[in-house]
Amino acid sequence: MSDAQPIVTVIIASYNHGRYIEESILSVLNQTYSNIELLVVDDGSSDDSVERINALQAQHGFDFRVQQNQGLTNTLNGAIARAKGSLIVPFGSDDIMLPERIATQVAHMDGKPEVGICAGNIELMDADGIAYPESRQRRDVPFRRLDFDDMFLERKPYPPAPTLMIRREALDKVGGFDPNIRLEDLLIELKVTHAGYFIDGLNVLMARYRKHATNSYKNHRFMIDNILRTYALFSDHPLYDHVRYKFLSSMFLKTANRDRKLARELLAQIPFKAWNKKTWRGLGRLYFSPLEKD
Repeated sequence: MSDAQPIVTVIIASYNHGRYIEESILSVLNQTYSNIELLVVDDGSSDDSVERINALQAQHGFDFRVQQNQGLTNTLNGAIARAKGSLIVPFGSDDIMLPERIATQVAHMDGKPEVGICAGNIELMDADGIAYPESRQRRDVPFRRLDFDDMFLERKPYPPAPTLMIRREALDKVGGFDPNIRLEDLLIELKVTHAGYFIDGLNVLMARYRKHATNSYKNHRFMIDNILRTYALFSDHPLYDHVRYKFLSSMFLKTANRDRKLARELLAQIPFKAWNKKTWRGLGRLYFSPLEKD
C-alpha cells in the first residue's frame, strides 16, 4: 500500500437507538483494521442512548459528544470538520459492520484515486436482528463501477448506504453533506460521481442493515420529497424528466395499496405519455387490491 495504514474515521450519529447502539459501536471497535478514529455523536436522544454510550466510552476511550438535535446531515458535517481520517465512514447507530469490512475497503481504495466511494453488500435483518428470508437478501450483488449516469439513471444496483467509505478529498470537493436534503446517501453518491469520481461496489458482504418501523425509507412522503428534491438538483440532465417520472411510477406502485391518498397524488404528477409497466400495475393495485400495512 502507498500509505499502509491511513486513518479511517467512522462517524456514528446516534438518535434514539439505545436498543441497538452498543452492538453498532462494538462492531466498529472489533474491526481487524487498527487505525480507526471513532467519532460518536448523540443527536439529542430521549432514550437511554447516552448512558449506554458513556459506559462503552469509559471502557474504550473513543470520542463521544452529546448535542441538541441538529439532524443527521448537520451532525455528519460537524464530525467531518474535526475528523483526522483521509477516508470517512458514516455508519448507522442501528447497523452492524462485519469485522473485515474496513480492511477490505482500505485495501481496495489504495492506489485508486479515481474511486471516490467504495461500497459492498449488506444482509437485511429485522428489528430483532433476525435475517430476512433469502429471497429478499442482497448479499451477492456482483462488482460494479458506477459513474454519474449509472447512479442517476439506475443503470446498475445502488451501493447500500451502510457500506459507504468516502474519500475525504471527494467530500471536500463537493462541499460535504447537504443539510437541506435529509436522505443523505443518494445525494452524496450523486454529487461525488458528478464531480468525476467513480463508486466501486464490491461483491463482499460488509454490513447487516436493520429494517424497522423508524427507518427513514418507511416514511413514504418524507422519502419521496427528499428524493425528488435530490433529483431536481440535476434537472439540467437531458434525461431528468425520464428519471423523475420513473421514480414517481415506482412510488405509485409501492403506495397504491398502502396509502391510496398519496398514490393518487403521485399518479396526478405522471403525464400519460410517461406511464410505464409500474404505472399500470399500480392502477390495478389502487382499484382492485386490498389495503395492506407495511
